[in-house]
Amino acid sequence: MTEQSVVTQESRWETYADKALAGECLTMEEGLSVLTAPDEELLPLLHAAFRVRRHYFGKKVKLNMIINAKSGYCPEDCGYCSQSIVSTAPIEKYTLLKKEVLVQGAKEALARKAGTYCIVASGRGPTDKELDEVVEAVKEIKRDMKLKICACLGILREDQAKRLKEAGVERYNHNLNTSADHYANITTTHTYDQRVQTVKSVKEAGMSPCSGCIIGMGETHEQVVDIAYSLRELDADSIPVNFLNPIPGTPLEHRRDLDPRYCLKVLALFRFICPAKEIRVSGGREVNLRHLQPLSLYPANAIFVGDYLTTEGQAASLDHQMIEDLGFEIEECAL
Repeated sequence: MTEQSVVTQESRWETYADKALAGECLTMEEGLSVLTAPDEELLPLLHAAFRVRRHYFGKKVKLNMIINAKSGYCPEDCGYCSQSIVSTAPIEKYTLLKKEVLVQGAKEALARKAGTYCIVASGRGPTDKELDEVVEAVKEIKRDMKLKICACLGILREDQAKRLKEAGVERYNHNLNTSADHYANITTTHTYDQRVQTVKSVKEAGMSPCSGCIIGMGETHEQVVDIAYSLRELDADSIPVNFLNPIPGTPLEHRRDLDPRYCLKVLALFRFICPAKEIRVSGGREVNLRHLQPLSLYPANAIFVGDYLTTEGQAASLDHQMIEDLGFEIEECAL
């Protein structure tokens, strides 16, 4: 690559940042150019994405913590998930945790400096009895602790969404996971449109929508851009970007499509297309970004601390140190 072409490429990334800050959306061609950017252009690309991130979030980093409130026993056939009915992964299985355990998890979230506590349960959707347990736990947590509560319990009925909102749940997660035209290759027991409708129902109930994706499931570059467009259109407030951790025993166990540099380009793409939204580096961060994890916080402004659902995460103390080493600041109690 000549010196002139390098300058031209750097100008291109800065132009994308300018478009994002002006509220304009990248074209498909521009989005594809981010995903296929030469590796030697990675730092200029991240610098441009950081301009947008800094405009909206400064150097603050939001921390989220997950509790796996119900493990396994899921009738869905999601190819990426160790808890699905088609998985043979040797995971721990248990029914919904009692209120006291969920409350104790919130205390642990505070200890890890997390501002958002995410109650996640496997399954198509919650039973009324399960919802009762979550509602009672949320009421106690909100009474005693300064935490934002996010629930992820599957497909909701309108009355269930209303109950969660009234209990104090500020945010509800329901990921689109992949593009509409790739969805049937990943899951067949429910549809992409059902996921979209759940996110819309959450918004109608007054909760903040959290919806994201999983990268590395055999999707094309065009489909990655399409996912970003869909989340922009849904106006999801929080966008968790997961990178496939191919768990032995799941249908996608053999996929090894990702490298750290491509993951960073994906995060830059989402920052350009969804500039003002919380973009969270989520599952598969440690496995796929490896030693480049710190660079992910130039386009993204949030991470999970601690373990994920059935896989281990990096120790919270290492995440805290990473943020400090970058010269960034943890946004505690990010309500």
